[in-house]
Amino acid sequence: MEITAKEVANLRGITGAGLMDCKRALIEANGNVDEAIKILREAGIAKAVKKQGRIAAEGVVGAYVEGGVGALVEINCESDFVSKGDKFHAIVDNVAKVIVKNQPKDLDALNACKFEDGTIADYITSQTATIGEKISIRRFEVYKTNGKLEAYLHMSGKIGVMVEAVDFSAGAEAVLHDVALQIAANKPEFVCESEVPADRIEKEKEIMLVQMQNDPKNANKPKDILEKIVLGKLSKFYGEVCLVKQPFVKDDSLTVEKYIAGKFKVARFTRWEMGEGLEKRNDDFAAEVAAQMKK
Repeated sequence: MEITAKEVANLRGITGAGLMDCKRALIEANGNVDEAIKILREAGIAKAVKKQGRIAAEGVVGAYVEGGVGALVEINCESDFVSKGDKFHAIVDNVAKVIVKNQPKDLDALNACKFEDGTIADYITSQTATIGEKISIRRFEVYKTNGKLEAYLHMSGKIGVMVEAVDFSAGAEAVLHDVALQIAANKPEFVCESEVPADRIEKEKEIMLVQMQNDPKNANKPKDILEKIVLGKLSKFYGEVCLVKQPFVKDDSLTVEKYIAGKFKVARFTRWEMGEGLEKRNDDFAAEVAAQMKK
């Protein structure tokens, strides 16, 4: 029998299941909505909608690079146990590849991207039902360049880094990889001093000046002298927040800039830590598993 788009949309609104899942259930149920709901529930797909209010603050950052296009994506789940599983990592890899292929502008566009027999939104819903935990795509970043891209995942995706290099010299791949490691380890905020906003610099100068004025050793020093000392101290600040001014992690006698030695220029980078800023679950996952086993 023929199933209309309106009927599919209605079933999706009731169950929260994907469009293709709803269509298949309606066909199997000969258009009977109650029977279709039963089919979806038996398949575990309708359960996914019940999980949407739960906290998904675990997960991983994934990355994929193909040619001059790369993507970072963070996908969350509810437990660290699930985040370490091969099935979850396969989901992250699949979504990252779709991002590189389609280069969507935002999450809505990504959710609408075609994947397998439906969309990414359908895929996430079905995988939520399969795995048994809420799965959500939190954020993604797309890089497109005529230069060189390097992606690095630390601790199986707990930290993810994407770096774009331009004016790239042949054979400098290992150096670019080390720069990605540097970013993962030392958390720079900017590539170089020129990227630091003026108000941020002024704020740092004010803090340094107050700190010096509060030091008894500086009690008799004029303010203009202290201000000159503060300017000298800014180099330490730049060495903390600017990538190229940081001490190189593998040899702190060099800055990152000196280590790169003109082999390329870092145009930009993104560094994410999985779950940063998200509310964490307070329950004990082991206790939850034990409770489920008793039922």
